[in-house]
Amino acid sequence: MNRPLLFLDVDGPLNPYAAKPEKRPDGYTTLRVDQDSGSSVERGGLLARRRPLRLWLNPEHGRALLRLDYELCWATTWMDDANRWIAPVLGLPALPFIDFGDALFQERPDGVHWKTDPLVNYANGRPFAWVDDEQSDLDQAYVTAHHRGPGLLHHVNPRIGLREDDFRTLADFARSLNRQRTTG
Repeated sequence: MNRPLLFLDVDGPLNPYAAKPEKRPDGYTTLRVDQDSGSSVERGGLLARRRPLRLWLNPEHGRALLRLDYELCWATTWMDDANRWIAPVLGLPALPFIDFGDALFQERPDGVHWKTDPLVNYANGRPFAWVDDEQSDLDQAYVTAHHRGPGLLHHVNPRIGLREDDFRTLADFARSLNRQRTTG
């Protein structure tokens, strides 16, 4: 049987964007990504470049993620750009990613996060864990009702990002799935 999927959001879990802006967290490195891709934005009749996006990434997270018993998959608005910008800093190989297509940023009338249905569809009954800073009880209820396999929605505080306890929770979930396979 395949390993469970681990859906990875970038901003929040890997990039603690809500941390104090003047203090980079210990162990993190700063990455600046040009938001304009070489284009300029007109402001007040003047051409101006938008400020680069600042990300804080902890290279240790890549090693910790690779030690987990999961198949890693990007579940982020960065989509394939996560392979260009994020993966090299973390020491990760190119990973599959969810192409959110028309669902990207589309609010749902039922309050379920716009990522949830595409993740459930991608998993197609396969067990998964999803680390993000935006899930709610509505998302857990949706996964429970619409997903044939186990699903762990693990909230990460965007002020602090992934921590040792988070990795322990993910490892415990994967171990529990392995026990179910061997005893069930």
